[in-house]
Amino acid sequence: MKIKLIGLGGIGCRVLPILTQYLNNSVPGVELWLVDGDNYEGKNTDRQLFERLGNKAEVSTEMTLSTYPDLNLRAEPYFITEENIVTLIREDDIVFLCVDNHATRKLVSDRCGELDNVTLISGSNEGEDALVMVYQRIEGQDHTLPLTSSYHPEIQEPEDRNPGEVGCDRIVASQPQLMFANNLAASLMLNAFYVRLLEGKVGYSEAMGSIRLNSVRPVLRKEIVNQ
Repeated sequence: MKIKLIGLGGIGCRVLPILTQYLNNSVPGVELWLVDGDNYEGKNTDRQLFERLGNKAEVSTEMTLSTYPDLNLRAEPYFITEENIVTLIREDDIVFLCVDNHATRKLVSDRCGELDNVTLISGSNEGEDALVMVYQRIEGQDHTLPLTSSYHPEIQEPEDRNPGEVGCDRIVASQPQLMFANNLAASLMLNAFYVRLLEGKVGYSEAMGSIRLNSVRPVLRKEIVNQ
C-alpha cells in the first residue's frame, strides 16, 4: 500500500501526526509520500504545525522521522501538475488531498477516474464548517462519485488556479482558516481512512461537520439524472 498526502497546510499538518502514529504502530510497511511545493512561513504559526521554516514536504518529513525513524517516508517538494500527476498517483493508492483550491481538486479527481482501484479522501473547510469528500474506484467502477460530480460545479469548472500551473510569484494567498475547523476536517478524513482499511470501501460520499452545531452528517450522493 502507498499513501499520498498532498498538501501540508492547515489540514494536512493535522492529518500527518495521527496518521503516522497509526501507521507506525498498526500498519507496518506502508510507504507514505508527503507532497507540497509550498514553504512554511512565520505567518503560518497560528494554524500550522512545524519546527522550522522551509519546504513543507521536507520539513514535515524531517519532523516525522525524528519521532518515527523506521517509517517508510518520502518527501516530494513540488506542486501537482498535469505533467507529474501520472507518476504521483497510481493504482491502489490511498490519497489524502488537503489543498485549498478547486483546480487541484479537479486535477486529482480526474486522475483517480483513470484508475481501476484508488481511494481519494479530500478535506476542506470554510469558516466553522468542514467538508470531507470520498471518491473511491473499485475494479474500474465508481463506488462513490468523483469530486467533479454535478453536486460540485465549483470543482467541475474551477475559477481558481492550480499553484503548480502558475509561477510562485503569482500564487494567490489562501483565505484565512480556523484552526478548529482544520482539526475537524482532519479528523473526518482519518475516520474515512480507518473505515477504508477495515472494510475495503467507504459507505458515504461526503461528511459535513459544523463546529458551532457540534455535529457531523454523512451523505451518500447519487448522480443527478436529468429528466
